[in-house]
Order: sequence, then structure tokens, then C-alpha cells
Amino acid sequence: MIAAVTMDLVGSRRIADRAAAQREIDDALARVGRVGPKPITPLHPTVGDETQGVYAELDDALAAVLLLRLRLPDDVDCRFGIGLGAVGSIPSAAGDISEGPGWWAAREAIDTVHRLQQRAVPGARTWVAAADDASGLDLPHVNAYLLARDQLVTSMSERTRRLAYGRCLGTSQRDLAGAEGITQSAVSQALASAGAAAVVEGYRLLRHGS
Repeated sequence: MIAAVTMDLVGSRRIADRAAAQREIDDALARVGRVGPKPITPLHPTVGDETQGVYAELDDALAAVLLLRLRLPDDVDCRFGIGLGAVGSIPSAAGDISEGPGWWAAREAIDTVHRLQQRAVPGARTWVAAADDASGLDLPHVNAYLLARDQLVTSMSERTRRLAYGRCLGTSQRDLAGAEGITQSAVSQALASAGAAAVVEGYRLLRHGS
């Protein structure tokens, strides 16, 4: 089922150099676009601090969002709303306007993440909502997985996220150690202490199944 993704920047008004933050986002989008699941519509900046894209399947959207979270630096924190449902566009003189139940669900999802962050689950960054015409989906289980996944990723250091990103893409611990200028043992310890193996295995299941 079509998955519409809306991404926004956490605390954008408090970022001193908004242009630099956008460059980091653009770089992460480009990298994930090359190595991650292929979208129907690539994730791209729209208005203000928002980014939007469309994936053919929920699993593809979940995998791409994970790679983005792992790739972004500490000072560029983003949240994601994923909406399941039909998407389309309305012609406009200024360019087509995204429209449809999938986008409304994505907005509902990102609003839910914002509420969770402010209250009981500050580590939450991702949520999935479905339009009325998206039936047969076990969203409570999907969102339960996302809450646990986000907590692990939110708790990681920037370096550990880079290491987990590399492991998701199949880079060996030895090569990661060389790139970071640390020992392979240090890579192993960092990944183990952060619970990164569960995150990496989750990514593998999303991309390749059991």
C-alpha cells in the first residue's frame, strides 16, 4: 500500500544556522536515495522545514526513515509521519499541490509523534497512520516496533548511528573501524552497548524479509 512520508525538523526555530542544517538534510536525503529503498517520489524539501516523499510499500518507507535517522547528525533531529492511503496532486500555476488521504494520514501521524515527544515518550520520532480506505493493517504492532526502534536510535551517539548505518548497508566492522579511526573492538563494543544489532536486524527484515 502506498506510503506517504512527511518529515520535519525538530526545534527548527532554535537552530542557529538553518541553512547548514538544510545542507545536512539534503546530503542525507541524497545518500539514502542512492543506497536505500527506491521511492515513487523521492523525499524532497517542500515548504519551511518539511520534506515529503512517497514509497510503494510501508516496509520501504520504514527502512528509508531508519537510514535517515542514522545518517543525520546530532544537531539535525527530525521526526516522521507515514500515511497509508491514496495520494495525488492538484494542478496549480505554482506547481502541483500534494493531496489525498495518504497525505492527511501522514499529517495525523506526525502530529501524534509531536504529542508523544512532549509527553510520555520523548524518544519517539516516527508514527504510522492509515486513511479510512487502508484496511487490513496491524498498525498497533507497527507503531509498537517504531517506539522501541526510535528509543534505541535516539539514545545512540552520532558515531554509533554512523556505525549502525554502515552495518545496515553491509559494511564490515573492520571497514567501519578504519573509516572512524578506531579499533574493530571499539566498533563492536559501541554497537553492542547501544543495542544496534536489533536495529540492524530490523532493517534487514524490512528489506529482505525472514
